Amino acid sequence: MTNENAKYVGMDVGKGWLDIAVWGEAKINKVSNDPAGVSELVEQMSELEPALVVVEATGGYERLVVEELFSSGFPVSVANPTRVRALAKATGKLAKTDDIDAALIAEYAAKVQPAPVDSKTESELHLRALVTRRGQLLEMRTAEKNRLKTAHRSMKVDIGEHIDWISARVQELESEMLRLIQSLPDWQKQVQLMESIPGIGFITAVTILAELPELGQLNRQKIAALAGLAPFNRDSGKKRGKRRIFGGRKGVRRVLYMACLSAIKHNPIIRKFFNRLTEKGKLFKVAITACMRKMLTIMNAMTRDQSHWKSQEMAAG
Repeated sequence: MTNENAKYVGMDVGKGWLDIAVWGEAKINKVSNDPAGVSELVEQMSELEPALVVVEATGGYERLVVEELFSSGFPVSVANPTRVRALAKATGKLAKTDDIDAALIAEYAAKVQPAPVDSKTESELHLRALVTRRGQLLEMRTAEKNRLKTAHRSMKVDIGEHIDWISARVQELESEMLRLIQSLPDWQKQVQLMESIPGIGFITAVTILAELPELGQLNRQKIAALAGLAPFNRDSGKKRGKRRIFGGRKGVRRVLYMACLSAIKHNPIIRKFFNRLTEKGKLFKVAITACMRKMLTIMNAMTRDQSHWKSQEMAAG
């Protein structure tokens, strides 16, 4: 239930600007989405003392303000835009401007009150940045390789050199990830635990650790939904639509897909599960998605058990 005296803040994030609304107030504030603007925003939040600040996820443009609010001790939640728009449709608010979006996000904060995300340590933020940058470089390398096939001969050397540079930089980032993991014993144990599953390699384990910090803290249904691997029904009346997955964290799905391609060859449990599904006539994409969900469930259970025993040891100590 919403506390009438509590302040709920909604924030629409753009590349250049942040539009800020407080639930129940008509005024929309605007600051620049840069260090100076975010510093001004933090001062405003210190005076307001909000019960919750909800920031809409916007492809990374929200990262600066979220990190600064976290480090300043404010309760912050990063909202999925799909869920915010679902509230807009449910309440008949179909118009869309930055001001309207900010007010809608504030309404979402007050009525839904999503749980604040735990503050991230500097090491966690660093690891996630490394994983994100590596993914960006891999996409660039794929694009350059595709260009190389049709490029004029005068450009082939230039493109080839760029591909080599990207590959070298990817290796440097992976080495930096390894050094970071080795410097943190808890992370190292968790990565080693995941790597013990046939099909899961270092990059897959680190990516999941960075992009799915909730692993081991939620049940299998919720962790699958976070990763975008939980199938949702599309039924209406007597019509039974196909169950589909959508949303979630695509970086996790990307590495799990590659891991499953290896696991159906080298992991007896996943191979048996995959074969059983295909023998029943399931399409490859359906079977491989189910395997991805199963592998994530296994990792979630293993991580939860590890956390359980760790807490038991701490209590005993």
